[in-house]
Amino acid sequence: MNKKIIPKLSFWQIWNMNVGFFGIQYSFGLQQTAVNPLYSFLGAHADQLPILNLAGPVTGLLIQPLIGAISDKTWSVKWGRRKPFFLLGAVFCSLALFIFPFSSSIWMAVGLLWILDAANNTAMEPYRAFIGDKLPEEQQTYGFQMQSLFVGGGITLANLSLFVFQKYFGGSSESGGIPAWVYYSFFLGSFCSISSVVWSVYKTPEIPPTDEELIKLKADKENDTVFTPFVDIFTAIIKMPKILWQLALVYLFQWYALFCYWQFATPMIKQTLYHVSENDEQKANSFIELSKNGLSVSQNDMSWAKNILHLVETAVGQTGLMNGFYNFITMISALLLIPFALKYSSKNVYVFCLFATGIALLILPFIHNEYLILLPMVLFGIGWAAMMGLPYSMVSPSIPAEKRGVYMGVINMMIVIPMLIQTVSFGFIYKNFLSSNPSNAIMLAGVLFLLASLSVTLIKVKKINLH
Repeated sequence: MNKKIIPKLSFWQIWNMNVGFFGIQYSFGLQQTAVNPLYSFLGAHADQLPILNLAGPVTGLLIQPLIGAISDKTWSVKWGRRKPFFLLGAVFCSLALFIFPFSSSIWMAVGLLWILDAANNTAMEPYRAFIGDKLPEEQQTYGFQMQSLFVGGGITLANLSLFVFQKYFGGSSESGGIPAWVYYSFFLGSFCSISSVVWSVYKTPEIPPTDEELIKLKADKENDTVFTPFVDIFTAIIKMPKILWQLALVYLFQWYALFCYWQFATPMIKQTLYHVSENDEQKANSFIELSKNGLSVSQNDMSWAKNILHLVETAVGQTGLMNGFYNFITMISALLLIPFALKYSSKNVYVFCLFATGIALLILPFIHNEYLILLPMVLFGIGWAAMMGLPYSMVSPSIPAEKRGVYMGVINMMIVIPMLIQTVSFGFIYKNFLSSNPSNAIMLAGVLFLLASLSVTLIKVKKINLH
């Protein structure tokens, strides 16, 4: 079969194609920053956070490769190959975000997180394959880094919305439960999720299959069974290009570390900036609960409890500011990394960026000023821009075009397996080896990033003819 010629796209065509990532990543930004504090508002303890986040790795492990395998063998003249999946995912993501702040218990929030993660994963995997489908090899670094720009934009708005709504519109939750300002951020996310994806679906046509490809798709469909996508995933893993196995080692360190940061950034900030321990927070909540139940609590104890809860909410807002700031840096640096990647290679830029991220996390717990703590987030933001684009541009040329969907799903398995390991292992590690100290958790994440940087040096990248 002759290789399909894929035309180059203009700046604005690549822009419109990636807009949908803005809404998908707004949702992801809320998961990074707001879901774990929301669990705390509902009474969860810090050592429970890893297991309460089990939805992300499990749904990613199951759904992304499955959707990828199915989308590889899908074609609709009206809807295309990938677009039906990320449109459907966006609809359910929007609904879950709208309902999320109405959670009345930890387990209701956990259930909605499972729905939200399943929807996000349904949208995410076909979208990454969509970029590879639409762009020739020499434009893929550009395309995936443009994706990083919208990743940064969506997560920036999500995190800054938490900071702004909490600071100017929310007020303190003196009676416990979920504060009003959390609702506003989730409602905005619900709108962004569906509207941005609809924009990309409307503006970007998919490349239709050739006659040969259509014949093969039809033949495959006639022979397919309900087990075919699972067989396709297994076969893809067995025949996986060597570069993907090398990337898997990098991702083991990188994504375990990221999950540690997202889960323990707010507990660290409570401790280092506002001097609030988990015991203080639990004691304050107990005083509020006693008062709500009509029992006598002294005025001094109530004043202390309200102040502690106010500091806890301030810490959540500060996390939103920090995460929003590093994602703003991601927006700025995403496209700026392209000339460096072309000159020095994506691999070398990726090594540097992961190393810089590790240094940022190692110094984070030693900063006790709410403004100075933003400085390490510059390095984190540059690192995040690299993580969201460069690995995909490094491996995409080595992936068979007809298996792009399933292999993008397999890459996501490399992301979620470390997350899954983290969710089931880190609670024990946190209590028994890190002295239940969130600062230690963040520093461990920094060490893991340094190991990820070292692992990138082992990757052998296919050279691309840029002319």
